[in-house]
Amino acid sequence: MYATDITRTYPANGKFTARQREIYDIVLGAQQAAIAAFVSPANLRCAARNANNLFKVAYDYINTHGKDLHGEPLGKYFIHGLGHYVGLAVHDPGDYSLPLGPGAVFTLEPGIYIPEEKLGARIEDTLYVDANGKLVNLGAALPHTADEVEHAMAGK
Repeated sequence: MYATDITRTYPANGKFTARQREIYDIVLGAQQAAIAAFVSPANLRCAARNANNLFKVAYDYINTHGKDLHGEPLGKYFIHGLGHYVGLAVHDPGDYSLPLGPGAVFTLEPGIYIPEEKLGARIEDTLYVDANGKLVNLGAALPHTADEVEHAMAGK
């Protein structure tokens, strides 16, 4: 009786345009950077100076990869948090100042939303921290890369 959610941005016609793929790849890179940086205990949201802040890792990745139509960094288009706790509710309450240690279940869902381009992408997975402090992605078998998404949409 536990609940969670998962989000993937898929191209409506089954194929990413070059710009959609670029933004999708940056979002995926931000998620992968946060996963790679995870060392228990880590925080989803906390002071920007904290070395174990996964939000900062994802934000910095987004802000240093790609530009908007005006040549500006993309960080300003990452308009929501990196994730949330899951459990008895899809968005379980939790203290985001506390570190994520063994038993924590949460999402990592970076996103970029560029209104003037009518373009947005989010990739969300649910993860948990095992008894040894290792991060386990419950959605690891799902399509993640743009090529995997296109392949899945083609029914292959």
